[in-house]
Amino acid sequence: MLSFQLERFGQPLVRIERPTPVPQGSEVLLRVDGCGVCHSDVHLTDGYFDLGDGNKVDLSRAVSLPRTLGHEIAGTVVAAGPDARTIAAGARRVVFPWIGCGNCPLCEAGDEHLCNAPRALGVNRDGGFSDHVLVPDSKYLLEYDPLPPEQACTYACSGLTAYSALKKAVPLGAADSLLIIGAGGVGLSGIRLARSLYQLMPIVAEVDKSKWELARAAGAGEIIDPTAEGAQRALVKATGGGVAVAVDFVGAATTFAFGFSVLRKAGKLISVGLFGGSTPIAPAMLAMKAITVSGSYVGSLREMHELMQTARAGALSPLPLVARPLQDAFQALTELKEGRTRGRAVLRPSTQG
Repeated sequence: MLSFQLERFGQPLVRIERPTPVPQGSEVLLRVDGCGVCHSDVHLTDGYFDLGDGNKVDLSRAVSLPRTLGHEIAGTVVAAGPDARTIAAGARRVVFPWIGCGNCPLCEAGDEHLCNAPRALGVNRDGGFSDHVLVPDSKYLLEYDPLPPEQACTYACSGLTAYSALKKAVPLGAADSLLIIGAGGVGLSGIRLARSLYQLMPIVAEVDKSKWELARAAGAGEIIDPTAEGAQRALVKATGGGVAVAVDFVGAATTFAFGFSVLRKAGKLISVGLFGGSTPIAPAMLAMKAITVSGSYVGSLREMHELMQTARAGALSPLPLVARPLQDAFQALTELKEGRTRGRAVLRPSTQG
């Protein structure tokens, strides 16, 4: 099988051809029909997460190289191990990639995505920047018809991350203001889901005005540039004292600080993005305004089942996509890192030259 692997952090991916694996036990082998390119793949390629002030999370201990990246995967079953009896060849499935050890309290509670000994595809095990991928068990495969594979694969991270974050926004009434920060792939998913979950058009903060039209098409209400002079004061005034919930899909120091600053009393900031940096918070403000700050990391298998049910019912508009051949994997990563991607880039191995 053909894969594009990360062999050294900070270096281009390497084209590798090797024997296609034969599934054992409960394993299932899929031919990859679509694999999304995510900001997490950019961080994994760099080999670190930026914490600001010169501090970094070194990923070299958690990610063994060489590694095939790619965790937003949709494909067709081509073979299954003798214990994988609930799946047949030819089945089209999207993969839940956030697999845990299966034995710890977090996994037993259904929170495999938070496991401290993860087996996540594209991170701890080889993923979808390839024409085939091996999945440990058929329980991580979800039906996605009638969606096209290019759309279906994005629900494994972009969609799931947005869905799990927005579920944490409850209670959120029709009269409440919801702010979504960032209109990249995950942010656009959040805008679409806000209308489905809460029947409201969120306010969107996005510094890149070339993304504003995509945000409007996804269902945004007002769109603002958070770096514009007086933006914070104007938003607080327009919302009658601040927004009820701000969801930061960027995770930069400036976006986190902006989201925190425009919360009303008893407001909630949900931090999702992993762009990097750090920003100070005055503890007294948390208490005086009764503010909640919550982190949200991808989502659970249960939540992905909920999300796919909504998506398959046609309740969500399509995510803007840029289809790329598998050989463009590193170029897609570079363009995403440089902020030149509009919507979600999806690799299509079938278009490989």
